[in-house]
Amino acid sequence: MLEENPELALMGSCVLVMLMKGEDIYVMNVGDSRAVLGQKSESDYWLAKIRQDLKRINEETMKSNLRGCEGDHEVSNLSAFQLTVDHSTDVEEEVERIRNEHSDDVSAVSNERVKGSLKVTRAFGAGFLKQLLVMLFFFFLQPKWNNALLEMFQIDYIGESPYISCLPSLYHHRLGSKDRFLILSSDGLYQYFTNEEAVSEVELFITLQPEGDPAQHLVQELLFRAAKKAGMDFHELLEIQQGERRRYHDDVSIVVISLEGRMWKSCV
Repeated sequence: MLEENPELALMGSCVLVMLMKGEDIYVMNVGDSRAVLGQKSESDYWLAKIRQDLKRINEETMKSNLRGCEGDHEVSNLSAFQLTVDHSTDVEEEVERIRNEHSDDVSAVSNERVKGSLKVTRAFGAGFLKQLLVMLFFFFLQPKWNNALLEMFQIDYIGESPYISCLPSLYHHRLGSKDRFLILSSDGLYQYFTNEEAVSEVELFITLQPEGDPAQHLVQELLFRAAKKAGMDFHELLEIQQGERRRYHDDVSIVVISLEGRMWKSCV
């Protein structure tokens, strides 16, 4: 289809896959989608232990002090632990890897993008940055992926190695008593949220609305933030067609998994 649709050479995608087996979690990613774990912090664990000890020593006389501790405790109940590592030019190890693999190309990474074009350093597709086609377990050089594009989109391809790869990273996590929930999301979420803010939003929402949808809540909150940043009303943003809305926020896919057995999905 390349001759009829040369823009296919520009198309690409990230992927995030998670397998849960008993208390083991395996996460595989290509690109900059993230798996973030909400868990009780160490400070929270020790604070709870101290409370129990004080209560055991003198429940009545320490009651007021305990109430004061609880107020502080509510400010930051969970911490965010990122299970994955972003494959992007924001990660120095990824930048160094590409530059080492293309030592003859001074523009391998420029303007904080691979060949000045792509922020992610690993992805499916994006053939113009790979020029390689896998066929029957052999590799064939295919310059047509780059040559098919209009000149304004072509890159100065130096060498035969791909600039980006689809080699995934794999991570293992053993669930513990501190773990509460997981947030799996494409990078669009983190255009407006830090890991800690996303975990805090989900924690608060689940606490206040246990029958609600925390994934949908994150999407709505993101749209509010995008609208505010653009200086417009929330409903004004929603009236903009999705293609045009990319100027205000990236596409977002979110899955929230409670370790108590519930799961929510949402996207925008």
